[in-house]
Amino acid sequence: MTIGVLLALAAGLSVAGVAYGVRLYRSEAKLPADLAVALEVGATRTTAVGSAVDRLGMRYAPFVLRLMGEKRVAKVRRRIDLAGNPAGLTVDRYAARRAVYGALGFGGALVMLMKGQLLLALLLVAFGLFWIEVGIWAAVRERRAAIERTLPDFLDVLAVVVSAGLGFRQALDRVAEKYEGPWADELRITLRQMDMGVSRRQAFEELRKRNDSEQVAQFVTALQQGEELGAPIVETLIAIANDMRRTDAQNARRRAARAVPKATMVVTTFMVPGTMILLIAGFFIGSGTDFGSITGD
Repeated sequence: MTIGVLLALAAGLSVAGVAYGVRLYRSEAKLPADLAVALEVGATRTTAVGSAVDRLGMRYAPFVLRLMGEKRVAKVRRRIDLAGNPAGLTVDRYAARRAVYGALGFGGALVMLMKGQLLLALLLVAFGLFWIEVGIWAAVRERRAAIERTLPDFLDVLAVVVSAGLGFRQALDRVAEKYEGPWADELRITLRQMDMGVSRRQAFEELRKRNDSEQVAQFVTALQQGEELGAPIVETLIAIANDMRRTDAQNARRRAARAVPKATMVVTTFMVPGTMILLIAGFFIGSGTDFGSITGD
């Protein structure tokens, strides 16, 4: 009788637990207002997979942000800004994806450890910890490269427009309309700040802070120095563009110099031994040597 009562009680608790779980699954998560807005920010820019991951992990984003702490959150926000908010990425979306990727990575690693697959477990842990970091790092590099490719030509065109008689502010607005990409986005932000009353010096200083690029820093520094010293803006822009092209040429030569030893190492490590093996094997096969008589078989 006692066993029957216990079984009935356990069955009742199980049914109640399943019903409660279904209700939680079907109910909407009560998110703070800022997180609800962040879920929709950049929704048209992100991918379908990214949007699904965000929705799965957004309810856990506040917990992840608390674990990260204020300093870590500030560093992440800085890196996301340097990356240009790729695919609508925000700090809250970052935290949501860390929660989902971390759960998948560590959960999969636990399964692999139970199966004795240590290498796969380590790979899954690395996926959970660093996958989103790799994406941000790649976006930062791609964005910086795109800006540095665009900047010299942009300065040449800007110098031509300024020399035609337009003021610097109007010329900057006119040329920015003809460009697309991250540099054009940065210019539009700078122009909007200036329209809101921010001084030109402060707006370009903010432009420097938003970009991890030596050429952007060089452009802002030269522009500010030219303004302080009263140098003609056209000559300043042309000089900056020429300096950037010289810097690009020097960087290209350095990359080429670093590539030669790497190519030599690959050739000597893999291609030369492989070629020697093919030549020796072809020599013996072509000679018609009876290997059985040599080995005594």
